Amino acid sequence: MEPTHTPPRRASDADREHTAARLRDAVGEGRLTLAEADERITAAYTAVHHHDLAALTADLPAPPPPPAPPAPPARTRPPLLPVLALLLTAAWIASPLPFPWPLLLIALLVHRARRRHTPITPAA
Repeated sequence: MEPTHTPPRRASDADREHTAARLRDAVGEGRLTLAEADERITAAYTAVHHHDLAALTADLPAPPPPPAPPAPPARTRPPLLPVLALLLTAAWIASPLPFPWPLLLIALLVHRARRRHTPITPAA
């Protein structure tokens, strides 16, 4: 059985521009002289196949990986205790009944339990 030969892949304009940009970056890093870069960039814009472009950057180090995407913002919760304290104080002022201390104690315990189980991040 005869081995099959894969035809070379043709380069696109975007591939040529990407290679030219890598060569310009190499000049900025001091890896190529202006004369070398000019010669290689001209060859990049006239290249037909991918292997022609690869030969122009074969002696250069691989480009750095793209930066990682930023982490999603942490979920924040509105402060529960001040809101509850305000509501209970308003209820106490509006009501002829004595202050509902048991409700305040329950609210404080619920707030403390939620705080232990879920990390709270400061709002930006």
